Amino acid sequence: EARLMASTDLREELNCSVCLSIYTDPVMLSCGHNFCRVCIGNVLDTQEGAGVYTCPDCRAEFQERPVLQRNLKLCNIAECYLSAQPEKEDSGIFCTYCVHTPVPAAKTCLHCEASLCDVHLSVHSKSAEHVLTDPISSLENRKCSVHKEPLKYYCSQDTTCVCTSCMILGEHKGHQVCTLSEASGKEKEKMRNVLEKLTLKLEETKINLQNLQERKSEVQDKVAGVTERVSAFFRDIRKQLESLENRIQSEISRQEEQISLGVSDLIQRLEIKKEDLTRKMGHIEELCNMTDPLTVLQGWQADSADFNDTEDDEEADGDNDTQADSAKFNDTDDEETDRDNDTSSAVGDLDEVLVSLTLQRSLNDVIDDVMIMNGLHVPVVSDLLLDVNTAANDVSVSEDLKTISTSNVKLNRPQRSERFLNYQAFSKRTFLSGRH
Repeated sequence: EARLMASTDLREELNCSVCLSIYTDPVMLSCGHNFCRVCIGNVLDTQEGAGVYTCPDCRAEFQERPVLQRNLKLCNIAECYLSAQPEKEDSGIFCTYCVHTPVPAAKTCLHCEASLCDVHLSVHSKSAEHVLTDPISSLENRKCSVHKEPLKYYCSQDTTCVCTSCMILGEHKGHQVCTLSEASGKEKEKMRNVLEKLTLKLEETKINLQNLQERKSEVQDKVAGVTERVSAFFRDIRKQLESLENRIQSEISRQEEQISLGVSDLIQRLEIKKEDLTRKMGHIEELCNMTDPLTVLQGWQADSADFNDTEDDEEADGDNDTQADSAKFNDTDDEETDRDNDTSSAVGDLDEVLVSLTLQRSLNDVIDDVMIMNGLHVPVVSDLLLDVNTAANDVSVSEDLKTISTSNVKLNRPQRSERFLNYQAFSKRTFLSGRH
């Protein structure tokens, strides 16, 4: 009790008379009284218009605004007192027995129906009937609504808490009841069992959660890897396509140059032929314009070999010779004209089919090579089948023709020249490379 009194007295000495709380940055007036710096400052501000300042405790008057002197020793004492008090959440419930100063309650005694601060709690009864709980503002919910008595028993039949009057005289008379402690113990046992099951489920959930998180990380890593490979794939595709474009363009340029050389050679030959024909036509026109028959005949006979590119027939005579030479010239000239005019076969054309085939094959090769290089290649299921006609009689071939195995029984297959003698069989189609 002396300890309680001393603690209460100390707290009262540390309380500011203005805010009724423990000093915060205490200052002292010349009359010797102490206040919080903010509290006395506000008081002096309100007195400023009155012409005189007074102490809130002793009413001592000051003609001028008092100089505030910090009380360092009192400040240290207040801080030490506060640091010695256990920190607790302010529940708004105060000690029932601290009548001079409101002190936050630490516990509530259900038996005494009173709230206690730390000091009063230290001297409170420790007997079992004095059940302590966290501070509560009202005890009405712990009393019977009918008899206004404390709830002390538990009715198992109605699963509700009852008072003594309910058990003896009320509607719960004759029911199976037990004390709140016994009922609480049984329910706690049930709760422990539930808690144990929930703990197992929690552990299972944690494991599943961890597995899912690991799976999520794996998926994210895989996505990052695939994304990078896809990006690399398209970068390589662009490089390969650019290289392929250059190769195709070079092939087209090569064919163009080859065709241009053939065309230029043919043009040169036709230019020469054109000049020769022009010369011959000019000479014939001169002969046609002559009036002397002898000169015409002699000129034509002298140049007929040049026009026909053949020797004159010595047996030709008179007009028959002239007609025969003319016919021979016409036939020979027509043959040369047809041969020179057939420029399409002589010159040739751009091989678009070759360009298209080269482009298609190269594109397929580029895509396959780049996919394999970047790890994006999907193995194609082989359609490779075994040829039973070549299988030896000591091996069995599966129905799908894809598997061969040693046979314990000598098979009597038809005799064929292509059949192996021991443990072998050909496939139905051939391949030059790759894994099958």
